[in-house]
Amino acid sequence: MTGSEESSSFRLAYVPGVTPAKWVKVWNERLPGVPLTLVQAPVAEAVELLRAGEADAGLVRLPVDRTFFSAIPLYTETTVVVVPKDHLITAVDEVSLADLADEVVLHPLDDVLGWERPPGEPAFERPATTPDAIELVAANIGLLLVPQSLARLHHRRDLTYRPVVDAPQSSVALSWPEEATTDLVEDFIGIVRGRTANSTRGRTPARAEAEVERGAKRPEQGGARQKKPGAAKATGAKPAGRGAHGRSGSGGGKPAKRGKPRRRS
Repeated sequence: MTGSEESSSFRLAYVPGVTPAKWVKVWNERLPGVPLTLVQAPVAEAVELLRAGEADAGLVRLPVDRTFFSAIPLYTETTVVVVPKDHLITAVDEVSLADLADEVVLHPLDDVLGWERPPGEPAFERPATTPDAIELVAANIGLLLVPQSLARLHHRRDLTYRPVVDAPQSSVALSWPEEATTDLVEDFIGIVRGRTANSTRGRTPARAEAEVERGAKRPEQGGARQKKPGAAKATGAKPAGRGAHGRSGSGGGKPAKRGKPRRRS
């Protein structure tokens, strides 16, 4: 059930690599009287913040528990391999997992790619965090596969990265507890969907949008309504019919049948 605006502020959790600044800017323009508080948290902790009610919504990485959370997928990231700048991989524009078979590939405990079996040779031990793994790459201990946003977040001058064409990818979604779908959550959905201020105030039910993302037909970006083919104009007039050879009729009546000319008696 959609709640009312009981809170005087909106708390948005977000995970490393996600940049909510553009949406925060629109929020501040449209709802200047409702402060938006950003709460950065690791992937697992962001979900727990939402579950505990310590954030109203979150920009998180999928998957999430769909029995508890609603989620609207926003985008999917390219996976890249982070390497030292003098590594042989830098000679090519992209690589495959097979190209990494003989490399030591680091697999941090906070990995977000959900490997069934990581590629390459395993390191002696798993780094605790992605930043720790980045340090090991810089020390020539191994390579690291991450979403591109995390490679950018942990950029170093002595490291670079290349896309991995057949690696698992990470998707980012807007998520919130289904039973806590407030008006402010609806407002933020409108912003990330790119709706105008007027349409956002209409507050299309968030639950319906989440159901769309679960498999129903997806609406157009920006909340624009799709035009039905052959729709009549606003005057209420019916569209002209088609003739026998695909030509439009001239006035709505049926065309006269052509018979053979009669002979004069």
